[in-house]
Amino acid sequence: MGILERRLRQKVEVKTSILQAAWQLVLEEGWQALSIRKIADAIEYSVPVIYSHFENKDAILQEFTREGFQLLTEEVIWQRDTKIEASQQLEAIAQGYWDFAFTHKEFYQLMFGLGIPRCEQVNQVAEIKQFSGVLIGVIQEVISSSKQPKVDAFLKFHTYWSILHGLVSIQMIDSNSTANPWSQLVLKDAIDGYIKALNG
Repeated sequence: MGILERRLRQKVEVKTSILQAAWQLVLEEGWQALSIRKIADAIEYSVPVIYSHFENKDAILQEFTREGFQLLTEEVIWQRDTKIEASQQLEAIAQGYWDFAFTHKEFYQLMFGLGIPRCEQVNQVAEIKQFSGVLIGVIQEVISSSKQPKVDAFLKFHTYWSILHGLVSIQMIDSNSTANPWSQLVLKDAIDGYIKALNG
């Protein structure tokens, strides 16, 4: 292995250890407690070494946001593909979204800490764009076979996402929310009503 290859491998290893240390800190203390100084102390490197890999803490958070949306997209695609009809796919996606939020709370809280991402952020982050595309595709399919095929799919996508995020956010306030059967009934009722309205 040449010098260049060794340096590149070492750079990747340090970056990986930074992210692993950051994630461990998040699990132990929460996102708010994360700092460059704590990461440096955890991996026993100087602060400048961290900054040589990440411009600031926000860059580290952005890395986790990308990873979170990648995981969420994989989940909703898997859920979508378990059903044939588009309306049933929307139900399955909603359940997958819900399960992801409570199985990966740390990711979800970072991804949606300030609510649903703005359009500019969606367009700039490939993982968010891919997630949005999956949902819009299924919604468009339902609209195409509905009694109102000219409905704005983008508007209906935002409505769908707002319903899911709103319900998850309300339930996250209660730490025991995943064990509450009522919350699942509310999710089903909301999505059933949404699909009924979408079908016209």
